[in-house]
Amino acid sequence: MKFKNQIAVGAGFLTALAFTLAATASPATITIQADQLGAKINPAMWGIFFEDINFGADGGLYAELVKNRGFEFPDPLMGWIINRAQLAKGEVTVRDDAPFNAKNSHYVRVRSEGTGLFGLSNEGFRGMGVKAGETYDFSAQIRSVEGKPVLKVQLYGGDGTLLESVDLKKLSGDWQKYTATLHPKDTDPKARLAVLLDGRGTVDLDFVSLFPENTWKHRSGGLRADMVQALADLHPGFMRFPGGCIVEGPWLDGRYQWKKTIGPVEERPLLFNRWNTEFVHRPTPDYYQSFGLGFFEFFQLCEDIGASPLPILNCGMACEFNSGELCPLDQLQPYIQDALDLIEFANGDTNTVWGAQRAALGHPEPFHLKMLGVGNEQWGEQYFERYAKFAAAIKEKYPDIQLISASGPDPAGDRFNLAWKKLRELHADIIDEHCYAKPEWFFNNAHRYDRYDRTGPKVFMGEYAAQSVGVVSTKNRNNLETALAEAAYLTGLERNADVVRMASYAPLFANTEAWQWTPDLIWVDSLHVTPTPNYFVQQMFSCNRGDEVLPLELSGLGKSDSLYASAVKDDATGEVIVKVVNANSQPCQANLKIAGGKTGSGQVTVTVLASGNLADQNAASQPLKVLPKTATESYRGGKLKQSFPANSFTVLRFE
Repeated sequence: MKFKNQIAVGAGFLTALAFTLAATASPATITIQADQLGAKINPAMWGIFFEDINFGADGGLYAELVKNRGFEFPDPLMGWIINRAQLAKGEVTVRDDAPFNAKNSHYVRVRSEGTGLFGLSNEGFRGMGVKAGETYDFSAQIRSVEGKPVLKVQLYGGDGTLLESVDLKKLSGDWQKYTATLHPKDTDPKARLAVLLDGRGTVDLDFVSLFPENTWKHRSGGLRADMVQALADLHPGFMRFPGGCIVEGPWLDGRYQWKKTIGPVEERPLLFNRWNTEFVHRPTPDYYQSFGLGFFEFFQLCEDIGASPLPILNCGMACEFNSGELCPLDQLQPYIQDALDLIEFANGDTNTVWGAQRAALGHPEPFHLKMLGVGNEQWGEQYFERYAKFAAAIKEKYPDIQLISASGPDPAGDRFNLAWKKLRELHADIIDEHCYAKPEWFFNNAHRYDRYDRTGPKVFMGEYAAQSVGVVSTKNRNNLETALAEAAYLTGLERNADVVRMASYAPLFANTEAWQWTPDLIWVDSLHVTPTPNYFVQQMFSCNRGDEVLPLELSGLGKSDSLYASAVKDDATGEVIVKVVNANSQPCQANLKIAGGKTGSGQVTVTVLASGNLADQNAASQPLKVLPKTATESYRGGKLKQSFPANSFTVLRFE
């Protein structure tokens, strides 16, 4: 499903809408100086931020349907249940002697007495979503120990209906990979996979896997196609990965280490996900990282969707909201070397150590890494002294790499102010600012960057999202109000593109049945992808980025009027693009004037995001309740009279 294709409606939309709107007594005036080109806009201005939170990777973007496929969870049978026919007798044991792979040594031994079907079934990630008419690829490492049983591979629906069954026979006495294709007869969001012995015997199983054949670009063992399509439709300028707090880990041994996420997936070690126990009110005891989505796949995904890669690495500090464990400064070199090696992995020639590893994974061409984050959301002197060591080493070897530094979790206060002071002294390239706040903060800070020092470090608004209720509240919703607040704020970022170089909403994905944090940009379940109103705000900015900022003046506003606007020029098309947020409960009439240069006549494409209520939101049952709608109008002499609906975000593209 391509959401970008869903924003077009009939050309009469705005005309019909205008009959239902009451105009204000005196129209406002929006004047754009088309011949006064301002700051250049970073081509990677609007991007995406990925973190494995809310089952964003395993159970989300990574298309594997089997949870704990290698039996490596601390509870090796988590996600699995013993499955037997009424009279069946047998035994399931977890073993690690003579494993298939010593790096992930656990496997299960299933012994059946042959009195009925006996084995295991897997629940998936809150259920396996399967679709009738599609193909699913099963694979497992199997070793026959005793007897000659048949291994039945079956799919059952949530109600117990048998959806598909395939037999594997003549099993080898040595570890061997067996495959099968499954074609479920019905669509089911809560299917489960069963592997059952038919007949007396004993069989060892490991790395039991089930993937849809229809992955992104049909890569075997790849990514969920509809979720990647939602990212591609955003046309992101960059992608930040892998987080987020999982970069830090709750303790240093639990940090994300990129070198452990490349190579054969069977050899990538499992890691506890720090969101597993982060919130007492939302425990997720089955949340671990398999790293089937690892750093090579992240780089490949960036390339696929045209986004510049922005990896973030641990700087020798565990999450300061958890243990705050520090790597001593005199032991920091391995962390720094990981950063240097990552740059070589991404950009190095194939005759370098890490460039050769990239080539061995099937990508001899470089990934063209230009940016690297040092730490995630750190603060305090202990961060600045570690950042300084990273910066010195990286800049000496790779002076063109732009480094992203941290200013802590808040957009103001003593920690934030100290970070800016220290990082300015260290000549930081780009400082990462974060803010989660109620919509009022975003409306009130639309002019935040008007006052920033134009000669200091640049800004990356790396994590932001309007919270409808409050930070960490489970009642937060992705409604129209939060989306409009973010749109108003982004007009300020765009107007100050000489200071703000990049911005990304966070978090990106959330599983509707396994989330830890809300709000989130895109909600998914096992079968559906639901874009939020906030998603469409990001899309409207990203697809209408422009190349230079144009001066814009708002005049004739009443005291109760709340208009937010920005304007840019698209060099390739010559179009002037104007973005306007009307945060009033009444429609606003405005006269738009394109001044300077050749102010001719032509067509203007008008895209409006609005709905009947600020609390409106999208859901799987109503995925497009809040949806941009596009129409075409005419303008003459550089002028256009436009009615902006109540509580709306509008993008106008003037020929």
